[in-house]
Amino acid sequence: MEAKTHTTILRMVSRKKPGEIVFSSDFRGTGSQVNIKKALSRISRTNSLRRLGYGIYYIPKKDPILGEIRPDVDEVIRKLASREHVQIRPAGANALHELGLTTQVPTKRVYLTSGNAKSFRLGKIHIRFKPVAPRKLATRGKISSLVIQAVDELGPQYINEELGRKLRNFLTHESPTILTHDLKLASAKTYDYILKLLKTETTLPNDRMAETHR
Repeated sequence: MEAKTHTTILRMVSRKKPGEIVFSSDFRGTGSQVNIKKALSRISRTNSLRRLGYGIYYIPKKDPILGEIRPDVDEVIRKLASREHVQIRPAGANALHELGLTTQVPTKRVYLTSGNAKSFRLGKIHIRFKPVAPRKLATRGKISSLVIQAVDELGPQYINEELGRKLRNFLTHESPTILTHDLKLASAKTYDYILKLLKTETTLPNDRMAETHR
């Protein structure tokens, strides 16, 4: 049975495209969990498969100049969240990085989630899924969601004028309707700070922003 599981998984892996992300759960039904684990462990020591983290693998993809290319961590996280049918949002330093407000790549990435708490590693990067109330995940805009998380992380009182201008500029690219919706979901301090920030601009993304109520 163990040899059959190995052969079946090897055949399935050979059909995958270079760069494709695969999970150990993809091979359920090919044998027992023990045999699946053993087969993946053996195959990942060859050129057919690479291990990223516990139960997470990818098919090697090579660039003629750069050599082997590892999957983007954010892509892996999105696929994992999709498989588990949970919502996620970048939080903390991770939100700052996605906005380009820091060039330092966080080695610890925190995501708010509608699912269970989870901590794992992808190579040298530590990933943490932090369960939160549905309200925290109800924001709609990609930009406004990141800005709200960034302000929460930094604290309004520690944001200088230059950084404030950058945050305001980001928000001018968000849909006014979505921004109004998302601000109502922010904490009181973050709401007040962002509303004040928008009022300092002579041309607001939408004049009604000044009339938004918590």
